[in-house]
Amino acid sequence: MYEQLEALPAGLIGEILDGQLHTQPRRTGIHALAAAVVSGELYGPFQRGRGGPGGWWILPEPELHFLRDMEVDVPDLAGWRRERMPRVPAGHRFEIVPDWICEILSPSTQSKDREIKLPIYARFGVPYAWLIDPVARRIETCRLTNGAWQDTGTFTGVLHQRIPPFDAAAIDLAALWGA
Repeated sequence: MYEQLEALPAGLIGEILDGQLHTQPRRTGIHALAAAVVSGELYGPFQRGRGGPGGWWILPEPELHFLRDMEVDVPDLAGWRRERMPRVPAGHRFEIVPDWICEILSPSTQSKDREIKLPIYARFGVPYAWLIDPVARRIETCRLTNGAWQDTGTFTGVLHQRIPPFDAAAIDLAALWGA
């Protein structure tokens, strides 16, 4: 199945979720803006340690291999604490489970993100997940507790918010929505 994923034409993102090949086109503008802003908001304080604790890798669209070449997920963003992943892999396969994932919802992906990918992330032990809906201007957050997702908050509006696991620094929601 991984050979099919590698053979996809340029412009398609492929994933192997629960043994099924899923494809989707590249991001829309509003989707790309949300990913860029979240990444930018987290990069300084959490990856570089500027205005925050540092100690994280925050990466866009990593190819997560929960089971090498068999369970391959591509979240919009993922983060690892550096004590768990001291270096970013040289290749394209990320085999260490992230400490946080972020999916940016669109009408064509939100069912897959919620109903297929979140259970997979829980099964493999990702501790935190964010679902961002840039159209509804909402961030839903959850934490894995005893193998199940527990809601930790819904964030809307245009204020600065402190959102776990990145609550050591505030995120500018106005910038996230392009306001």
